Amino acid sequence: MGESNAIVGQTVAVGSGRCMSIQAMQALFELKENNQLCDATIVLDDGAAIPVHRAILCACSSYFRARFTTMLQSGHKSRVHLPGVTSDMLQKLLVYVYLRKIDITEENVYSLLITADYLSILGVVQLCCKFLEDNLSPKNCIGVLRFARNHFCLELGNNVWTYIMRNFTQISTDSNEILNLNLAEIQEIINADHLNVKSEETVWETILRWIDYDTTARKKHIVALMKCIRLGLLDTQFFLERVKEHPYVSSSEESRPMIIETLKFLYDLEMITHRDGEVITPEIARPRVPHEILFAIGGWSGGSPTNFIETYDTRADRWVKLEEVDPTGPRAYHGTAVVGFKIYVIGGFDGMDYFNSCRCLDAVNKVWKEIAPMHARRYLHGKG
Repeated sequence: MGESNAIVGQTVAVGSGRCMSIQAMQALFELKENNQLCDATIVLDDGAAIPVHRAILCACSSYFRARFTTMLQSGHKSRVHLPGVTSDMLQKLLVYVYLRKIDITEENVYSLLITADYLSILGVVQLCCKFLEDNLSPKNCIGVLRFARNHFCLELGNNVWTYIMRNFTQISTDSNEILNLNLAEIQEIINADHLNVKSEETVWETILRWIDYDTTARKKHIVALMKCIRLGLLDTQFFLERVKEHPYVSSSEESRPMIIETLKFLYDLEMITHRDGEVITPEIARPRVPHEILFAIGGWSGGSPTNFIETYDTRADRWVKLEEVDPTGPRAYHGTAVVGFKIYVIGGFDGMDYFNSCRCLDAVNKVWKEIAPMHARRYLHGKG
């Protein structure tokens, strides 16, 4: 099995949504196995003819519902030919249709998903997608993304894309699948604003690894790929020694304008540290969406408490003042704790009163909510 299909582990997926008792389902399955009361036959390319109950298949699949309804209206006999479907796949799907059980493994998940999608057995499609998501790894995620997009599994594709964005650093070194991406595919990934990299050096090293895999055919793409890197966020010494002087770059006339623009920005950035002023951020230094943000909430400022909120983006090395403030007013000497994406502000002092109240800030939606108060007023207290 190739790496694109390499999924660790095995699971037995048991479908949900039974509409009858287990005993009744088992009885119907035994009737099918013994060819009793069956009113249709599925014929496969390999010559296999499998008896089934039309009502059972129609209840689980819009594909069979359409086929059998059309056949009844046209007066044809109830024999359905399924081209391209193997006996093994159909038998597994029929077990699901009758018993709502199916074995999904790394060896059969792709074939099951394709066949279930073709036959509109959506329960199996969902179980296969969940299996792929649960078994994502840096080594197989690129292959799963390609599969999801090729077969229009939109939710699976979106979830795998999120996984790639969050785990790109490990993927860039562990995955061989990334080397087989075409130009447009690797550009889409490394140009994404949500790409989670602590340093643009990771993106540069990924580009080199991709080009080195097929130097003759790929080195001509160096400029197109450099446009996806935030060159202005690279360490100056790294840019001068590892990027500017790299043979792929130094031999490319098209890269010179980009090199000059980056050098000018890095010089201006260096100078601004020695005097007051501001550098306009060009496209080459546009920070990616941060995955980790430091919040400074309230506190003592200018001789009195404040309700201002500032956030620090470690990737862009920049503080940003939020428009949202604590609507209850200024607060200092309070405690803060984080659970998931919720920030809890506990107790504190507003210059006159001490608080036992607690408030919760949803960091995603930027919405404050009052929660249950403490039994005692507190400030300058510990939290864990």
